[in-house]
Amino acid sequence: LISASLIALISEVGKRNSVMGGVLASIPLTSFLAFIWMYTENKNVKPIIDLSKDIFWLVIPSLIFFIIFPILLKKGINFYFAMLSSTVVMIIFYYGMMELLKK
Repeated sequence: LISASLIALISEVGKRNSVMGGVLASIPLTSFLAFIWMYTENKNVKPIIDLSKDIFWLVIPSLIFFIIFPILLKKGINFYFAMLSSTVVMIIFYYGMMELLKK
């Protein structure tokens, strides 16, 4: 219910003001909730610190999606194909970042 409400809110705000929609969509609500639940369960901040660092490094490859997707759409590529292609490239970048983090 919360997720559906947030998606609807972001969609409606984004139709009227793309910057505000972007701000709402970029807030790491899932991370906030995970941190709160992890802390509530055991009051141990070490796993939260580790998760926070991993999230930071893994956000970087996710950004490639937001670079490639609008470029493909501007070139007239079909919406679904552009989304699929951007997602595949993002997954490749995730894999690369995970390999880099292992080292």
